[in-house]
Amino acid sequence: MISILLATYNWPQALKLCLESLATQTEQDFEVIIADDGSTESTKQMIDAFKATSPYPITHLWQEDLGFRKTQILNRAIDAAQGDYLIFLDGDCLVQPDFVERHRLLAQPGYLVTGSRVLLDEKLTQDLLVWPKWDFARLSSMLPSERLRGGINKYLPLIIKFGNSTLRVYKKFVWRRIKGCNMACWKKDALAIQGFDESMTGWGHEDADFVFRLQRHHIKRKSGSWATEVFHLYHPIHDQSNAAENARRVREKILAKAI
Repeated sequence: MISILLATYNWPQALKLCLESLATQTEQDFEVIIADDGSTESTKQMIDAFKATSPYPITHLWQEDLGFRKTQILNRAIDAAQGDYLIFLDGDCLVQPDFVERHRLLAQPGYLVTGSRVLLDEKLTQDLLVWPKWDFARLSSMLPSERLRGGINKYLPLIIKFGNSTLRVYKKFVWRRIKGCNMACWKKDALAIQGFDESMTGWGHEDADFVFRLQRHHIKRKSGSWATEVFHLYHPIHDQSNAAENARRVREKILAKAI
């Protein structure tokens, strides 16, 4: 079974759409563990209501809001996962119907997968948030015109999808295209490196640190682009005051390995 570890914080409208998009999957053998970094009661109420009719099992893990502590709540989610393969997803991302199927296709012992995203602008995001329910077919019909308007930043990877091949494998660690909102690895590999570095607080680069430590543990990285793209809803930029310090710490680990 696959466990989808879904990180969220105080955006129940987006999370509802995300959960609805997961309900339309062609591949149904998965569970969802919501890693909630301190959302208010409105998020819990939405989750409880969705659970009543959800086609997949949902576990809601919550921790007190003491600032950006995504690493801690994700580690709890890793421990709680019943599946042997983990897909990391953010609650402000919507998935295509073959999202889980494509991740399963790319899953391979000894590898992790870093996926890609399609950025939505503010107007398209607001339009989607007032839909009564997620409708992938409706969005698909809008995508060509939205690409021309600038509502999305790319279109071709949504209609042209490539399978598994050695061309996807990175030869060494590179920082590019690591998105914590769409990546996957085996649970045993995540546990072997003790999950995310919980000393990294505040927004930024905890995902790159996780991927680097997996690769240092002899797990190879594979690209999930042109297969697993998610739709990333627009939102204001996070507080990035810790980003530079987090990046410095990751670079120190990279340099230490190189010496």
